[in-house]
Amino acid sequence: MTSGYFPMAAMIASDKLYEPFRKDNNAFLHGFTFGGHPVGAAVALANLDIFEKEKINEHVLENEGKFYATLEKLYDLPIVGDVRGAGYFYGIEMVKDRSTRETFNSDESEKLLRGFLSKKLYDSGLYCRTDDRGDPVIQLAPPLIANQSHFDEIEGILRSVLTEACELIF
Repeated sequence: MTSGYFPMAAMIASDKLYEPFRKDNNAFLHGFTFGGHPVGAAVALANLDIFEKEKINEHVLENEGKFYATLEKLYDLPIVGDVRGAGYFYGIEMVKDRSTRETFNSDESEKLLRGFLSKKLYDSGLYCRTDDRGDPVIQLAPPLIANQSHFDEIEGILRSVLTEACELIF
């Protein structure tokens, strides 16, 4: 809601979930430190106005297929098991053997992600997240104004670093 310009929290509840609280003036006690903060609310409203004015959501919808198509090029690397996501939030799943979908064990995953990929990707200029809760994944979330040149840069960095990872592993 605020794009990180100001801390803000909110909660949405379906009518079915909220219904018991409508009876007998029951209070719906919930809260977040930054929920309902007047400055946060003003920042969120201004930010959402910018999203509409600059057609940010439309931009992402128009370009998400291009982002995916660019990331799909990484399938020629043996370590890339899957590319999945939507919008501008994608994950690159890494595997030991794509044909069998064999994944890395926890020690191998730790060595791959923490021992090599996290630092190497960061040092190469790609600020992303590596996650080993489950199968090892590189999580990507570029700015919502990113375009094809940014996608190409992301793919180039990933290709270089993952190629180096393949040489270390295989």
